[in-house]
Amino acid sequence: MLTPEQIDRVVEGREDDPFATLGVHPAAKGFTACVMLPEALSVSAHTLAGKPVGELDRIHSDGLFCGKVTVRKRQPLRYIARYPDGSDYALVDPYGYGPVLGPMDDHYFAEGSHGRLFDKMGAHVIDHEGMTGTHFAVWAPNARRVSVVGDFNRWDGRRGLMRRRGDAGVWEIFLPEVGAGSAYKFEIIGAQGEPLPLKSDPFAFQSELRPSTASIVAPPPAHIWGDERHQAHWRGVDPRREPIAIYEVHAGSWQRDEDGNFLSWDELANRLIPYVVGMGFTHIEFLPISEHPYDPSWGYQTLGLYAPSARFGDAEGFARFVDGAHRAGIGVILDWVPAHFPTDEHGLAQFDGTALYEHADPRKGFHPDWNTAIYNYGRREVAQFLANNALFWAERYHVDGLRVDAVASMLYLDYSRQPGEWIPNDHGGRENVEAVSFLQQMNKALYGAHPGIMTIAEESTSWPGVSQPVDAGGLGFGLKWNMGFMHDTLRYLQRDPVHRAHHHDDITFGLLYAFTENFVLPLSHDEVVHGKSSLLHKMAGDDWQKFATLRAYYGLMWGYPGKKLLFMGQEFAQRDEWSEARALDWHLLDHRPHRGMQRLVADLNQLYRSRPALHARDCEAEGFEWVLVDASADSLFAWVRRAPGAMPIVVISHFTPVLRHGYRMRLPSGGRWREVMNSDAQDYGGSGAGNMGAVMADEEGWANITIPPFATLMLELDF
Repeated sequence: MLTPEQIDRVVEGREDDPFATLGVHPAAKGFTACVMLPEALSVSAHTLAGKPVGELDRIHSDGLFCGKVTVRKRQPLRYIARYPDGSDYALVDPYGYGPVLGPMDDHYFAEGSHGRLFDKMGAHVIDHEGMTGTHFAVWAPNARRVSVVGDFNRWDGRRGLMRRRGDAGVWEIFLPEVGAGSAYKFEIIGAQGEPLPLKSDPFAFQSELRPSTASIVAPPPAHIWGDERHQAHWRGVDPRREPIAIYEVHAGSWQRDEDGNFLSWDELANRLIPYVVGMGFTHIEFLPISEHPYDPSWGYQTLGLYAPSARFGDAEGFARFVDGAHRAGIGVILDWVPAHFPTDEHGLAQFDGTALYEHADPRKGFHPDWNTAIYNYGRREVAQFLANNALFWAERYHVDGLRVDAVASMLYLDYSRQPGEWIPNDHGGRENVEAVSFLQQMNKALYGAHPGIMTIAEESTSWPGVSQPVDAGGLGFGLKWNMGFMHDTLRYLQRDPVHRAHHHDDITFGLLYAFTENFVLPLSHDEVVHGKSSLLHKMAGDDWQKFATLRAYYGLMWGYPGKKLLFMGQEFAQRDEWSEARALDWHLLDHRPHRGMQRLVADLNQLYRSRPALHARDCEAEGFEWVLVDASADSLFAWVRRAPGAMPIVVISHFTPVLRHGYRMRLPSGGRWREVMNSDAQDYGGSGAGNMGAVMADEEGWANITIPPFATLMLELDF
């Protein structure tokens, strides 16, 4: 029987070795059984086959029952408890089951090399030792005690005491008959005996809808995938030489239902996928869809990295969405946030009472811009947690890529900090060598396991080799956002046309570094919020000039080397700033200028995808050559795009209100140059000025070209 000290530890919830006290144990003669069932009046023990084997005595008023049982060997028992209201409650003893994790799990976890943590940690419905139930596992190395709590044990931590696995700091338990859909959290007692706020599962695959914060037991999606053709295509190509035109989407505000509620994944699939196909985009990039507590964070303050947000339905729905997109030829990219996490008490912050996932020193562990915690990339278990998450989205949900948020904040120890507010690295520098190592290892693991994947860095500095291979000293990303292109070109177009001649290099400068990385040209959500206005209203001039300039800008961008990204709503020139709290202003499409803009973007995508000259050498200097670089007085730019085996295309962009007839320009060769795109076409809401479908160049390439005001032309060599 239990000693008084053992009894006190159990009923007070201080027992750190519950398998030594609870369940069935040998006694002087036979076996005894102990179970904690508060508020029960009586408890009887039965074999799993239903044979009664004993009545247990209430040895403590808080509900600890112990007694002799007539069994011949240690085994799980079923306890039947009677309560004061006359109800009965049956429980299969979890302390009759052995561990699920093995020594190699401990080894690889401690080493930081476990590549399948999402199969081991968190909550998994399994068959174990002849019983179906849920296995729970969580990392809390400095905890004195960890329990899993939920409706299945009345949220009483004394009834879900977990087994500590040696030096790995992992706690686990198998709970029989607990199944999918059960809400749970972890109850943790810190190293000093202090109770912590109930914690959600870092590896939860599903969570309650905010403001509730419990994790949900969820098996992997049972969806049968039909996207092998899509995946095989991307495994077999070099994405740098493929057309990539990304439609950036906030899932909660693209559209809403008739009552103003979020669309489910199935509703989004029925509306968004056909729209993206019709617009000619190749990929959808979602702002973070992993679970997060606060809507205005847009998902960037995520706490459930492994759980698609409950805002849009269950995880099965997200799997159906991705598969549906793939079957329609559309890739799905997720915005991923390994740079920081919020400090909500149910989350990762001070998870076991110590700085576990974050740095203890705020000079390394706290982000002043966002009031968030910074992951400790130098801790093997943390780096492993994040790298496994990247692998998880690729494997379980077949996502095509991850856009990694705020990479610059990870790379620099002094990011957004004043002198004295940061700690130099071991070499005295500002580089976060631990974050560099993490990013390199993450990219190596992800590309190694999923050759068709893309990782895209949002990196706003000139860190060298962001999109270069790790073995060449790079960070290993596939692509990098070209923030300079976005900032320089928008600054140029915000100026009055009369002043643009003096700022010609805002457009030309970017070509000095355009091929140093594999670039994506982003016109992202960041540019249309927080008082920055929509893209339309960034353009200088009156309404006519704004529309014409924006059309010309899109033409320039689609003709410029680099992959394309456009935030939702900007394809039809949304007038107001974006707000996550409401749907886009789709009613604007009732008006001709907005319909024209939408048609232009669709046609640009079609042209970009169908012409190798515009995409096959996006990331290589051989695909670009200036035709006219010094026409600053006319605010005019011209270049040629080339690809092996393809007809060249000349791009001409003009940003003054002057209609230029017979503009003398030397094209790369003589012949007939067909006008394949004119942003001033009447179909797009323009004036219709142009070249009657073609431009003729003499043997030396000289041609007289009509260039509309605020317009971009694309001329393709016909013969």
